[in-house]
Amino acid sequence: MALVEMVMPKMGESIMEGTVLAWLKNVGDSIDEDESVLEVATDKVDTEVPSVHAGILKEILAKEGEVVSVGNPIAIIDTEKDAVNTEQLIDADPEENEEANLEEVSAINVAVEATTEQIYNSNSKRFYSPLVLNIAKEENITKAELEVISGSGTQGRVTKNDIIAYVKSRSIGSNANSTRSNGSFTVSSVISGEDEIIEMDRMRKMIAERMLDSQRIAAHVTSFVEADVTKVVAWRSKNKRIFQDREGQPLTFTPIFIEAVVNALKDYPMMNISVEGDRIIKKKAINIGMAVALHDGNLIVPVIHNAEKLDIGAIALKVVDLARRARNNQIGPDDLSGGTYTISNVGGFGNVMGTPILVQPQVGILALGAIQKKPAVIETSEGDFIGIRHKMFLSHSYDHRVVDGALGGMFVRRVADYLEKFDESRTI
Repeated sequence: MALVEMVMPKMGESIMEGTVLAWLKNVGDSIDEDESVLEVATDKVDTEVPSVHAGILKEILAKEGEVVSVGNPIAIIDTEKDAVNTEQLIDADPEENEEANLEEVSAINVAVEATTEQIYNSNSKRFYSPLVLNIAKEENITKAELEVISGSGTQGRVTKNDIIAYVKSRSIGSNANSTRSNGSFTVSSVISGEDEIIEMDRMRKMIAERMLDSQRIAAHVTSFVEADVTKVVAWRSKNKRIFQDREGQPLTFTPIFIEAVVNALKDYPMMNISVEGDRIIKKKAINIGMAVALHDGNLIVPVIHNAEKLDIGAIALKVVDLARRARNNQIGPDDLSGGTYTISNVGGFGNVMGTPILVQPQVGILALGAIQKKPAVIETSEGDFIGIRHKMFLSHSYDHRVVDGALGGMFVRRVADYLEKFDESRTI
């Protein structure tokens, strides 16, 4: 027989661990190569993990809710379907491997049992991973304290971030009448029998935490510009059928706006930066994040990498692909990482403007308002006239720690200029 270890895969440059959300296969089930075996949550995205081998799932090593470091084993797969025992792993000496595995499992069990005995020596309906239990032991967190920590994991399980946030709250003193959730204090409210209590899901808790962190980190300022996008509207109306027939995909306004943002970032490269402590990192690549609203009401920001190298047609295809995969929960961690500037289309919800919150560590984000027909003064060589024009507001939020009002204002004005001077004769 041939046994192979399935390990926690690396799902992005900065991701070092993942939480097992659910196993899609049971022990004894057959698995095809590239077939999804389990769902894993990281601090960026929930994703399905496929198997790199075909065979039978012989053993599950990581329980649901357990946090596993990248590279550590999570399951054992028998690549020979007629095999009936598990004496050896591929490319390993059977006796040495078995002895080493027994020693490792024994050591882990001893550590977990010791921690569990000290912290939680009675039955509980909640599952605590060994990592959480070890942190609790090191911080002298009692059984009673552990039970009341709000968990952001699957089925309310306590994650590493939850217990670390609780430790921080204890160190600065907590209010007995307050509760800690995702790093913020909230005063308990009075709940009547007619009120409905809705628990935040894992993604909503993560969004809430990141938004609060961004507000605490950056000095948010917003500048507004109204742009005349009449030429953009006319060009899209003329080309959307051509693009649909050729590519089989819709042509939205988003790729046009992204192209204008990319051109403005080339003109003002100090908007394409990030902040790390006292250092400013000037980015060479222009990676545009675009906020996508999901069906469950949550928000995700996939990234178009190296947008400066793409023409408007290629950007359009990227926009459609990322939005579709995001809404179908098929987005990967790499699709969400590396953004250098973000746009958010609030106009899709009928809003004319907004004050978006920065995606850290970026220093700029642009909200695109609804396109509206308005009466406007049209300047011509023969004089001024009143006409109907398509107008929209651009709301540019930026980090005032490193972006002054002059730069922030000139940048959004330049985006508007590119839209107003759009070449209606160009092809796609």
